[in-house]
Amino acid sequence: MVVGVITVELQVPGSQSLKDKRQVIRALVALLRREFNVAVAEVDHLESWQRAMLGLACVSADRGHAQQQAQNVAEYIEDHAVDYYVLDVDIELL
Repeated sequence: MVVGVITVELQVPGSQSLKDKRQVIRALVALLRREFNVAVAEVDHLESWQRAMLGLACVSADRGHAQQQAQNVAEYIEDHAVDYYVLDVDIELL
């Protein structure tokens, strides 16, 4: 069993409140869960208005599949950045 762990740091420049930020993050989380069937949670910068850290995980029996799935998720997040900027992406296989 291989677990792909992805951490993504985001900036939400248009956010003027936690409510604004959480609306953007909630939409992204729902999209990622629907498109990729991965576990997603906001894991850091919870009280910051314009920054967020997402943690994502996927599980596979094959290391190559886990790596490809993690890479696809990271690319999807970067390609669909409209209301946010991607500051950093880290992929780790366990």
